[in-house]
Amino acid sequence: MTDKTDGTHQAADAGTGDDGATEHDGATDHDGTTEHDGIRTFPFPADLAVGGVGLQIGPMGADRTWHTDAPLYRVHRIDFHVVMLFADGPVRHMVDFAEYEATAGDLLWIRPGQVHRFSRECVYRGTVLTMQPGFLPPATVEATGLYRYDLPPLLRPAPAQLDALQAALDQLRREYEDTATLPPGLHTAVLRHTLTAFLLRLAHLAASSAQAGRQQPDSAFTRFRDAVEESFGVQHSVSAYADALGYSRRTLVRAVRAATGETPKGFIDKRVILEARRLLAHTDLPIGRVGAAVGFPDAANFSKFFHLHTGQTPVAFRAELR
Repeated sequence: MTDKTDGTHQAADAGTGDDGATEHDGATDHDGTTEHDGIRTFPFPADLAVGGVGLQIGPMGADRTWHTDAPLYRVHRIDFHVVMLFADGPVRHMVDFAEYEATAGDLLWIRPGQVHRFSRECVYRGTVLTMQPGFLPPATVEATGLYRYDLPPLLRPAPAQLDALQAALDQLRREYEDTATLPPGLHTAVLRHTLTAFLLRLAHLAASSAQAGRQQPDSAFTRFRDAVEESFGVQHSVSAYADALGYSRRTLVRAVRAATGETPKGFIDKRVILEARRLLAHTDLPIGRVGAAVGFPDAANFSKFFHLHTGQTPVAFRAELR
């Protein structure tokens, strides 16, 4: 774990380091990090975990970073799970180029392979849990939905749920720090069981939050949102969505504005831009192929659209990440 040197960034101090296993692709640096499509990937620092187990848990602090020459406020990728339970806020955090704002009592769950970035301006306070893929058996991974990338990263538990999650996390931390009362093998087994209990609660919260979002009373918006998610790569026309869903354009405008504060066209464009950013960051596809993947067969039109909505060309955006 490396002390921060510039004094401008507040980040998590648990689950950080500059060594460990590396990904199978990309160029591996001497410190164990990996360059993949211009974005540095940080491995799980098993050597810094208590007893060398595949998890870490501790307080978030202001004086730590993943690595001295790659500050966390730069876009980067991790190859392990991170769960942050915030004790203060608001905190702004980017995950897969979507901005999330968390406050006290909220949780942020970032999964392996996701691109994210800490905020320069925000102070991160609370507890952070990091977990190495493979620490839990396959049946537990399935039951806890560890790789449900369709679920939102930001979770807002009700008071009773928060109390239960906090208690489970506190118990996990006590077990993690207690290396004296059990032999190593039993200590690891207890950690797996205690972690599973916490993750089952977290998974239930994530799934129920997603289900509640799908059951909002304004079915016009939810149907539109689902249709956009399915077809944004080929269809950008508001009228086409309205016709397919059986609504008038005016009804769709009212529904989307009430739910999001923006127009249906703005909603579609935002989803297209998010996907374009992901492809530009995660892949080395030519600009023309990225445009085609989000519904722009002509590369020039895609570049104009991207610049209009982001203030950058696709080439400049990709270059900024390298």
